[in-house]
Amino acid sequence: MRVAVLIPARNEEHNIQACLESVLSSRSVDIEVLVLDDASTDRTAAIVREIAASDVRVRLVAAQSLPAGWNGKQRACWLLAQETTAPLLLFLDADVRIMPDALARCSTEIQIARVSLLSGFPRQITVGWMERMLLPLIHFVLLGFLPMGRMRASTKPAYAAGCGQFFLADREAYFACGGHAAIRETRHDGLRLPQLFREHGFHTDIVDLTAFATVRMYDSASAVWMGLAKNATEGLGAPTRILPLTILLLLGQVLPVIAMALWLAFLASNMIVGATLDDPRMAATVSVLLALAVVGSYLPRLLAVRRFEQPLLSALLHPLGIILLLVVQWFALARQICGRPVAWRARAYASGTGEEISEAQKNPRV
Repeated sequence: MRVAVLIPARNEEHNIQACLESVLSSRSVDIEVLVLDDASTDRTAAIVREIAASDVRVRLVAAQSLPAGWNGKQRACWLLAQETTAPLLLFLDADVRIMPDALARCSTEIQIARVSLLSGFPRQITVGWMERMLLPLIHFVLLGFLPMGRMRASTKPAYAAGCGQFFLADREAYFACGGHAAIRETRHDGLRLPQLFREHGFHTDIVDLTAFATVRMYDSASAVWMGLAKNATEGLGAPTRILPLTILLLLGQVLPVIAMALWLAFLASNMIVGATLDDPRMAATVSVLLALAVVGSYLPRLLAVRRFEQPLLSALLHPLGIILLLVVQWFALARQICGRPVAWRARAYASGTGEEISEAQKNPRV
């Protein structure tokens, strides 16, 4: 089956060549590759033209001005989808690298599973400390809060989840539900696109791409912070979710470690002064219960170290990572409440929407 690989690219000169080379190395699948240069100010378009000149499977799509009410990425994806007649559409971020068998395997999976939208999480390459602390939590939050069995058995929008870096869509279903045009204002297509498909009665699914794709999402601590904050208020940081999720995460993932540390300090202080506990059995029970709580909070992260090839240190510092994640969510919500614009890829969007704002709106005193 033919697959159109659709890559929105804005200022991706450091990524686009490696991305295209990985896609063009695909085996056992008929592909065409369309790249939309979204008003880049670097050599993105020139690099794509050079590759297209030597490989007829690659085509550069001209950029168009961004209309009011549109998020840049959603507009690029919508334009790209209209440039092909392929029955399968793969929306791929430019920082993703796929293995030669990835497209063939996913094309087969979407048909076997009988779903209309298949998403996957590539293996996260983490270099800096902020990347290592926060990005592995993507898997933790997803697997901790999404009931996979119920998600696959129904089309309820409440079970929608995905990864905006890799979406494989059935063309007919995509256009039947309106595609990216129906979610034009969002910055969080990883959540909104699966929701859209499910709202129209289509099944969606998530697969593990650890062995089939890699990505380095951000290259600095500030990029990690702003990258996670830009769409936080459409996910964990949504006004209706953030307080209960903060309480849940603090109680389940942070408090057990703090409580265990305080309990051990209490026991140690008694040993030092030679004091004996009034009820040794109760002390043993408390120790066991606290130990079980700590194991329960750490076990998913430790399993993910092996399953998703995540850094061990990040798992060991899990409570600190949770606190940092929550700080990002509250930071994003505070920005929205204060009406601060969200800047990304040299564009600024109105807080709470995906709509690009003008220079005058960004700097009202000018």
